[in-house]
Amino acid sequence: MKTFTTKKYIKNIFFLALALAGTTVVAQEEEEEKKPLSISGTVDTYFRTNLSSSDVGSQAPGSSFANETGFALGMANVIASYEGETTGAVADLAFGPRGLDAVGGDTGIFVNQLYAYWNVSEGTTLTAGRFNTYLGYEVISPSANFNYSTSYLFSYGPFSHVGVKADFALSEDFSLMVALMNVTDENFNGTAFGTIPGAYAVGAQLGYSGQYLNFYYDGTAKLGFEIDYTGGFDLSDTFFLGLNAAYQDNDGVGFFGAAIYPQVATSDSFSLGLRGEYFAESGDYGAIGTGVEDSSVFAATLTGSYTVENLIIKPELRLDSTSDDAFFDNDGAASSSLSSFLIAAIYSF
Repeated sequence: MKTFTTKKYIKNIFFLALALAGTTVVAQEEEEEKKPLSISGTVDTYFRTNLSSSDVGSQAPGSSFANETGFALGMANVIASYEGETTGAVADLAFGPRGLDAVGGDTGIFVNQLYAYWNVSEGTTLTAGRFNTYLGYEVISPSANFNYSTSYLFSYGPFSHVGVKADFALSEDFSLMVALMNVTDENFNGTAFGTIPGAYAVGAQLGYSGQYLNFYYDGTAKLGFEIDYTGGFDLSDTFFLGLNAAYQDNDGVGFFGAAIYPQVATSDSFSLGLRGEYFAESGDYGAIGTGVEDSSVFAATLTGSYTVENLIIKPELRLDSTSDDAFFDNDGAASSSLSSFLIAAIYSF
């Protein structure tokens, strides 16, 4: 009788342990499915050389990023995201030369984005803090751009904003964003990337099926007013055509231009893309580097993109041709064109 009771007791403990183990496994699976905190980012580096001039002096196009010659660093970008049921936050930190160019400052760590958001309803989201710009076809992170070097249109719009914005999903096809922001990312009275006290900017974006019409107005800084269209079309399963056009003006000084981005996938791991861009200055804007008012530039950039797991290798050939001399050739004589080649490595995690 005593032996039977002991066996029964041990049997009950055994089944209880199995039940607890099963509960623990289910709880762990549910916790893994939620994953409220995620870490992601990129690391990029490149080699660039000029074909039509010497590499001495690091002569480069007037657009942002990838302007060094020889072996050079891009940036390390680390993004921590926390997503709750209706609220969340993003901390996006950048390290390296590309981060300095995009964010400004004089230290080694740069706050690319830092914001919190609230999904007020299924179709309405409020965001407050620092967030990357909604203007332009390209972005700061090299992993999200097809071309490694950037366009003039992207380089001379704002990179980021500090303020509050509201996003509305009006229907399956239509979306609307409105924003109130500080005036930032502009050179004002010699202070780059500074905020003008008491000055604010307003912005808006109207979207329809992947096509976006963007507006920005501050009325006080270098940017002033900008209207911008970005979009694209899948012309086939392997061919995509991206489009960008912008006009910016501040009391007769500004720029306008357009760019096309045809891209074709030749295999699952390799794609080839071209960026053809026309960019023109109004007045003495000073973006192209000619020192002459109302200058213009045509830039053609051919980029290959080869993917191995999380690594992307991008060889790129670029030709910039300006209306007035902005460069130097191999003999040191003034020239209106510059051809260059680079190869970049981008790793995403």
